[in-house]
Amino acid sequence: MAIGTAALASAATAATASPATLEVNISGLRNMKGNVLVCVTANPRFFPDCSKDTKSLRTTLPARDSAQVSFRGIAQGTYAIAVIHDENGNDKMDMAIFIPKEGFGFSRNPAIVSGPPKFKAAAFAIDAAEVSQRIKMKYML
Repeated sequence: MAIGTAALASAATAATASPATLEVNISGLRNMKGNVLVCVTANPRFFPDCSKDTKSLRTTLPARDSAQVSFRGIAQGTYAIAVIHDENGNDKMDMAIFIPKEGFGFSRNPAIVSGPPKFKAAAFAIDAAEVSQRIKMKYML
């Protein structure tokens, strides 16, 4: 009987460890100009700019198509998401003396006091077959 229980526990662990789907719902874009850059990372050293994280998941899509983004095949773990509304399409966040000129958002929608949030403030767990995050865009200028 103990062997059967162990086998069931092992099968359950294998089933929960299978790759997941992450649904990212983005709201609050001020216009449909340019692109939306979405970056998902599990490495706190590469947050919020995970462009140099070779293991990050990134996508760029037209702003008009950015209400929902899906990432499939993600391993379980702790992740954070950074989103930029790249209105002029130059693939980066434009700044005006340390203040973002373009929109941004993060998983878990942490309060922005001075500078971007730490990984811990935006971190969430992928521990199910399907996980979703709602991100509300913010604009400083």
